Amino acid sequence: MKTKQVFEKALQTFVSTLQQKISDDDGKWSIKGFIDTYKNIYTISADTKIVSKVLEIHLFPLILKFAEENDYKIVLPEHQNYYPDISFVSKSDENIRFAVDFKTTYRNPKKPYLCNGFTLGSHGAYFTDRQSTKNIQFPYNSYKGHYCLGIIYDRTSSRDIDETKIYTLDKLKSISSVIANFQFFVVEKWKIASDKSGSGNTANIGSINNIEDIINGNGMFSKLGEEWFDDYWINYKKIQIKQNNKYKTITNLKDFVQYRKGDVDLIVNKNNRSNGNNKNES
Repeated sequence: MKTKQVFEKALQTFVSTLQQKISDDDGKWSIKGFIDTYKNIYTISADTKIVSKVLEIHLFPLILKFAEENDYKIVLPEHQNYYPDISFVSKSDENIRFAVDFKTTYRNPKKPYLCNGFTLGSHGAYFTDRQSTKNIQFPYNSYKGHYCLGIIYDRTSSRDIDETKIYTLDKLKSISSVIANFQFFVVEKWKIASDKSGSGNTANIGSINNIEDIINGNGMFSKLGEEWFDDYWINYKKIQIKQNNKYKTITNLKDFVQYRKGDVDLIVNKNNRSNGNNKNES
């Protein structure tokens, strides 16, 4: 079995154990808040950035143990905005590296088969120039694979969370967890990519939103392959085609595949309905 397959299988096995390690018996997050030296407990904000960071801190000792057991060392980014969140580097061969990014998002309460989605890293300098070290720990091409370690969860109703209240240690179990019902996954990022940018005007790749498709790696490029993913995002909004005597910038995968004379039937259209009632959208 190839090194990449071995690493991926080990990571998937590891991730399948995480839910029970960070949840209580009711499936709620076992983290309840922050404690000070006077044993006062302050509840965690439901803000997604705070939740995401605390989840990373909660999981990090487990990830360190996983790395040690599989003969990898962990290299953290030198700067806050560097990619990836974690570089796994083989202790026996430092040329064997895997990029792993934490991705956390919440289920849509009205459509629980969908999540809010997330970004899959930049399609800027380090993505287009695979030897670049700008905003990346090691050159993009030096990684054997680029993975998302994802966490999908339910948010607790704001009615049940009082961020202004201070609790004492004996009231710990009465504090409502801000999130619950975790679903973990590991997948290569190209397999869950959409063809749209992930966050406003920034150069980030967006994910698909259907949870089952995310878990199974059924993104828009999943049948086309990683080379199509790379080609599309390296050239995102950089190619123009003539249409009705006007020039149009390519901003969707169908136009791009047609331009490259590929097979548009291999595009997996975004599925924003329950997989029991499939109606895809391009």
